[in-house]
Formats: sequence, structure tokens, C-alpha cells
Amino acid sequence: MAKIGVIGAGSWGIALALLLSNNGNDVTVWSILENEIEMLSKEREHKDKLPGVKLPESMNFTTDLKVAIEGKDVLVLAVPSPFTRSTAKSMKPFVADGQIIVNVAKGVEESTLMTLSEVIEEEVPQAEVAVLSGPSHAEEVGRGIPTTIVVGTKRKKTAEYLQNLFMNDVFRVYTSPDVLGIELGGALKNVVALAAGIADGLGYGDNTKAALITRGITEIARLGVTMGAKFETFCGLTGIGDLIVTCASMHSRNRRAGILIGKGYTMDEAMAEVKMVVEGVYSAKAAMGLAKKYEVQLPIIEQVNEVLFENKPAAEAVTELMLRDKKIEISQEWEE
Repeated sequence: MAKIGVIGAGSWGIALALLLSNNGNDVTVWSILENEIEMLSKEREHKDKLPGVKLPESMNFTTDLKVAIEGKDVLVLAVPSPFTRSTAKSMKPFVADGQIIVNVAKGVEESTLMTLSEVIEEEVPQAEVAVLSGPSHAEEVGRGIPTTIVVGTKRKKTAEYLQNLFMNDVFRVYTSPDVLGIELGGALKNVVALAAGIADGLGYGDNTKAALITRGITEIARLGVTMGAKFETFCGLTGIGDLIVTCASMHSRNRRAGILIGKGYTMDEAMAEVKMVVEGVYSAKAAMGLAKKYEVQLPIIEQVNEVLFENKPAAEAVTELMLRDKKIEISQEWEE
């Protein structure tokens, strides 16, 4: 049995806390919100984020970050990406040398263009940082629906330890050393999911969505490989797998926000309606910053940025994508 602190009591944090508790571990969940911790302690259920998912009496809840961190074998950092740096900074005084932090949020920091694991390593240099990502809606993991995911680490030993910690008969965990590729796939698929939702909101069909998914993963892989990630990662669970589930499911807050934007809502109106952090909005500008830095073309993500931040009509963005210069799909020599 391991002692685990889950930092963040949103839907994903609670779903993973329940999974780890069901695996026989001693789990403590932290939130900065006193009313949230009071609800979880009293009701044994997150009625706002994961209604109907009951939490065991053995699970502990606290607003004291020190209590959630000290003496724990593993820390699961599950706050929304815009709060990763500030939360990591608050965690630093209590984190021991070599303590494992598993980041489960998805995003790229807009101001620095750093991945979230890089942000955590900068703020908590004494920790060993890992990432957990893949096609995994909290609403389904919380209900025990079979799910497959990837853990990324720099050390094989740590990857295998975390694989054993999280894995059970409904939660299959693969391991990978490609931390960069895992994080880029997880962050940028949210931007493409906004595009897929916008297409849905405009009333387009399956053909359009298939095009966005396939050309979207091409963009993500193009950037990732240029940055040093492995192409195979984008063909796997944290690439095309995560992109499919986020573009297709109504569990996806990014797709839901995109649908509203396609129907004429502003970005702010859509985010208010979804009532959860829409990670793709925060990653969109960062993606374009990376594209510029590495001189990579990201036409879908570029159009999403213009719709989000430049008030470009969504239908016009789709037209521009369709009327781009003619391209070939596969780069190889033709037969004469």
C-alpha cells in the first residue's frame, strides 16, 4: 500500500483518487476550496463534478497542503493547467527530495511555452516529475469503465512503479520515456477538439470531423517531431487516441465549448456555459507560439486562434481551411 496525495479535487483528481483508493492505497485529497472539502468529507461525493460516484470512508480530504504532501510516496497534481505553476510553487516547501509528482493536467504555459512537467520541475526542482495522459474522461474512469492510458517518465524504474500503482482490471497503463510527446499530444488535441466542436456547432457532419481529426494529428505530430518528440507517440494513446475521444465525446469540455462557439457564442460566453476550465483555450495561443518558434505550419490551430481571439466568423475559418493551397498527403516520389 502506498500513501498518495492528490492535489486538486476536480473531476479528474477525484476519479484518480477513487481509482487509487480502490487499488488499496491510502489516499488524501487536497483542495484550496473549503466548501469543496466540506462537501466531499460529508457527502462522500463530488455532486458538481462527478455526481453519483461514491467515495469510500477511507479516503481523506484536507485544505492543508502540508498534510496532503508530507510523508506521501506519490503526489498526483490534478489542478487545471492555468494553475499548475502557482500550485507547484505552493507545494515546494513540503516536497521531499526525490518525491514523485505525477502531473495529470494537459496544457502548455502560454507565457513561457513550457510544458507542464517543465513548469513543475522549475518550481519544485527536488521532485521527480512524471506525466499521466491518454483517452480518459473522468466521468468514465469514475464509473469503472475500461480505460487505457500512458505514464511517461525519464526513469524506467519510476514508470514501472507508477504502472503498478495505477493499473487494475479496468485501467490499463502503458509506459513511455517520451514525456515531451505525451504532453504535446495531450495539450494540443484540446485545440483541435475546439475546432471539431465548432464544426458540430455549424451543423457540419462526420466527413468534416474525420478531416479535422486526421489533419489535426498531422499538425500535432509535425510540431512534436520538430521539437524532438517521437512520431510513434502521436500514433498512440496520447496522440490519435486522445484526439479521437476529445473530438467525439460530449464529456469533452473543449468540444462542448466549440459547439457553442460554432452556434455564435463568444469564447467567454462558451466558457461560462461549460462551467469548467476549457484547457484548449489556454493552449491555443501557446501552440501558435511554438509554431512560430519552431517554424512549423499549424493551419487548423491557427484558424482556431483567429476564431477565439480575433472574432473571426467560424464559417469563414472553415472556408479558408478548405481553400488553402493544394497539397500532397504523402511525401514520396511518383512513378514515371
